[in-house]
Amino acid sequence: MTRALVLGGGGVAGIGWQTGLLFGLSEAGVDVTNADVVIGTSAGSTTGAQLLSGTPLGRLYDRHVFPVEESTEIAAELDTDQMVTTWGALLNEHAPGPALRAAIGRYALTAPTVSERRRRAVIEARLPVHDWPSTALQIVAVDATSGEERVFTRDDGVPLVDAVAASCAVPGVWPPVSIGGRRYIDGGVRSSANADLAEGHRQVLVIAPVRDFLVPEKPITRRLKKLEKSSTLLTIHPDDASVTAMGPNPLDPAMAQPAAQAGRAQAADVAAAVREVWS
Repeated sequence: MTRALVLGGGGVAGIGWQTGLLFGLSEAGVDVTNADVVIGTSAGSTTGAQLLSGTPLGRLYDRHVFPVEESTEIAAELDTDQMVTTWGALLNEHAPGPALRAAIGRYALTAPTVSERRRRAVIEARLPVHDWPSTALQIVAVDATSGEERVFTRDDGVPLVDAVAASCAVPGVWPPVSIGGRRYIDGGVRSSANADLAEGHRQVLVIAPVRDFLVPEKPITRRLKKLEKSSTLLTIHPDDASVTAMGPNPLDPAMAQPAAQAGRAQAADVAAAVREVWS
């Protein structure tokens, strides 16, 4: 396997932006859906599952821009200042790594949220197909108790909806997801995109709606440096117009439409760079 497409976290706005960007790239003649592996974290797990579902990119884009069905998304309040305060206190007590992630997991397990069942229904509605795709899809989550990462694949026997829900379980906002007697939280707690998991692939495209909130632990940064040296790597972040379109709260469903449109527009500026890496 040589090509890895890495899709990072960023809420429903991030899903919209990634979808718009991928659609815009396809319009420019750059098809990245032929990746050997897709690595999805949080929002990226949703985008990856949608991308590999067989649904045309144009239709996925239209779901954001021209929705024909009433949305099942739950509007979430994101108190960034409170999150910085809470996670900052945990950072002062724990070094980056499993211990810090486990502390965040304990916080997530006690936080008041909607029920797992209600949240799972949202993820079900997001995914056009609920079966794992034939293309290798890796979905990253974090064990809420141990703080260890868990990478779900079709070989694990875990329903795709549950794996995506686990990867999207933002601590303190959405409930940790129960799988096999364990509880899992957002894979972005490990790294916003977990691009280091693409090590070993020659061509790596990272589409990351947001940057890391937490400082990744040293083993992750070491693997990222190895990846940079051994692979042709390109990372795309939202441009200024896309950042504005995504708004201050990426969990706000209303931001998906403008984010998708901004991502589509941004694709024209990055298509040449992506083509060079992917060809």
